[in-house]
Amino acid sequence: MADWSLADTIESGPGFRSGIEDLGKYLDLNKAGSGLTAAIFGCTGPALIILQAAKKGGLTNSQAISWLFGIYVLGGVLTLTMALYYKQPIMGAWTIPGAVMVGLVLSNFNLAQAAGAYFVSGLLVLLVGISGTFRQIVDYLPKPIVMGMIAGVLIGFTIDIINSVTEAPFIAGLGFVGYLVCYRYLPKIPGIIGAIVIGTIAAVWKGATAFSEVSIHLAQPVIVVPIFSIESIITIALPLTIMVIGAENMQAIGVLQAEEYDPPINSMLIFSGIGGIVASFVGGHNANIAGPMTAVTSSEESGYPKEGRYVASVIGGLLFGGFGFIAAAATSIVDAIPGSLISVLAGVAMISVLISAFEESWVESDQYRYGTFFALIIGLAGVSLFDIGTPFWSLIGGVAISLIVEPYDWEFFESSTETIAETTEPAND
Repeated sequence: MADWSLADTIESGPGFRSGIEDLGKYLDLNKAGSGLTAAIFGCTGPALIILQAAKKGGLTNSQAISWLFGIYVLGGVLTLTMALYYKQPIMGAWTIPGAVMVGLVLSNFNLAQAAGAYFVSGLLVLLVGISGTFRQIVDYLPKPIVMGMIAGVLIGFTIDIINSVTEAPFIAGLGFVGYLVCYRYLPKIPGIIGAIVIGTIAAVWKGATAFSEVSIHLAQPVIVVPIFSIESIITIALPLTIMVIGAENMQAIGVLQAEEYDPPINSMLIFSGIGGIVASFVGGHNANIAGPMTAVTSSEESGYPKEGRYVASVIGGLLFGGFGFIAAAATSIVDAIPGSLISVLAGVAMISVLISAFEESWVESDQYRYGTFFALIIGLAGVSLFDIGTPFWSLIGGVAISLIVEPYDWEFFESSTETIAETTEPAND
């Protein structure tokens, strides 16, 4: 048996020096637009989810701000670490379904007990990453089924483009028109920049922004000493761990694969685990690799060549982490930007990722058809059971149905069939 070492588990990358030196080489409007969009997406509606969860859980205002500080600052640090070292458009943030789940049960525990559960969750994620077993599982999953999951989970963002244009035709509609005009007639200007500029002008014209009411001051984190209890570990830590591994990381991995990157799977889990452990000491539920934000910065909207798209994540990470330092102003910042415009920006950023996912699911492969189809519709349906997010169940459902309906698309069934055929062949006289 070969000796195990952590150095062998953590994937190697080009390194920080290369990542930093090439920032200027690849920096352009495409990267700036995608990075800004990822940050806007992550710092608006999701921040309100944390504030609502904190209110439901009975936390004080200072504890809620500390929670925001921890997950945003550490999410930014995680982004910069992964993007600069691996030169891939990886984004760190935190799990939204996890925050919703925590908000539902937080009132049953004090903050120290919750922090203990957050710590344990981070530790479990770290151990899974160090073991390398998750990478082995991911390597064995059929790519068409993974792409079906990605398409099903992310297509809702593009559907929201249509919903937003219907609900707010002036602001969202003009933002979308700005995207289309730049994409078709002004190729030197990224479509997403057109959407941001035209959409913002329309919002200001309609008086739908409130930038003058934003009050900026630095957040002050509250140090929390974790207390470990069986009840909080079972109620919070275990489902949170599954969400981070099976939903957030798996989604980000699939997105990167759809864009033909070779994601550092073990390292993504290891640093997600470290982020969860550190965040627990300021009351944060976790800091991990983020699926939707990685989809934004890895998309075609970040421009070419693909090896330069990591710059979009660096920009997004700086803005995302910076938001954590001014978390006390979260509510006023979120209220300043129309939700319909945010939906359009997030949606157009997902278009190229979805096209790639559909191509790799249906066009480039004639295997795993049923599994891919059901992974798609389970993701589209938004199935969530036992507080575990849709990406996990999409993969589980797709794989299970594929094994039942089309078992011979799987290598081990083919091998078994060949072995049986060989052993049952009559011996030659």
